[in-house]
Amino acid sequence: MSHKSTTKTAKRAVRHKRLRSKIAGTAARPRLAVFKSNTAVYAQLIDDEAAKTLAAADSRKEKGTRLESAKAVGEAIAKKAAELKVSEVVFDRGGFQYQGIVAAVAEGAREGGLKL
Repeated sequence: MSHKSTTKTAKRAVRHKRLRSKIAGTAARPRLAVFKSNTAVYAQLIDDEAAKTLAAADSRKEKGTRLESAKAVGEAIAKKAAELKVSEVVFDRGGFQYQGIVAAVAEGAREGGLKL
């Protein structure tokens, strides 16, 4: 058995579960959940009390680098949040490190007017 017995995905799932035990979204302050795949970046505003997704944005149609499109996703989700009259969110990095693409989504959301 090698020292790398668990996959990156399984380790991220463990980190995300640990993170989710500490944070939850409400209707007034939803959870801004970020997920990044090899090809795209996704963001959702989630009300955990009602178990509903309030808004979503992704980078599948965005042009430019992954970092630029991640920032655009943050701005898009902030715009949708403003339409829902939401100004504050709880940031859920999804078990990913808060750097690069995940940080760019947060930065875009802040520039769009959301308070994290």
